[in-house]
Amino acid sequence: MYSGNSKITFILAAAGVGKRMGLGYPKQFLEWKSKPLYIYPLEVAEKSSLVQEIIVVTGEESLNVVKEHCEKYKITKVKAVVKGGSERQYSIENGLKIASDENIIAVQDGVRPFMKERYLIEAVDRLKENKELSGVIIGVPLKDTIKILDKEGNVKETPERKYLFSTHTPQVFKGDILKKAYEKAREDKFLGTDDSSLVERLGEKIGTIIGDYDNIKITTQEDLKFLK
Repeated sequence: MYSGNSKITFILAAAGVGKRMGLGYPKQFLEWKSKPLYIYPLEVAEKSSLVQEIIVVTGEESLNVVKEHCEKYKITKVKAVVKGGSERQYSIENGLKIASDENIIAVQDGVRPFMKERYLIEAVDRLKENKELSGVIIGVPLKDTIKILDKEGNVKETPERKYLFSTHTPQVFKGDILKKAYEKAREDKFLGTDDSSLVERLGEKIGTIIGDYDNIKITTQEDLKFLK
């Protein structure tokens, strides 16, 4: 059970196949400045005094490659490199099986190379300061006006922009709560779009931290222009 420990188990999701990118190989292995994209958040976690252990979840065919990369780039906190599932949610669940629920657990996308340590620091501080919170998510306020459409593609309503928040990673949670949320999702056969959505289903309170607009997820060819 989570005991108020400030140490972090850092789970990196690097099991995607990258179909939308069209590279012919998983996008997390795309090299930018001579390093695979997923190594950048791992280096942040490696250097952070808050991170106690790292778990990397990747495709079965990439397990050895990831282990080799971790050795090459001196990612020494790696507790395990584990096989992912058919969906991101199932991949993270595999990582959670060996994560300490006494720790805070941070979940990070492997294709967000611009993660900063301050996200982890501020998230942990929020959890310590506000005991009502079970998690903290990083993101940014939306700049564009959002429209909700009906089934015919016509505008149904316009929500107030000041209440809309674009979610990034890392997402940071009390370990026992996150594990409970994943267990409940499996029981209910619920597939969420992020980790926070699973915790929200338990009625838990989630805080937010303002991140940076450049903390983008490299998903499509258009995103490559940002790297260049």
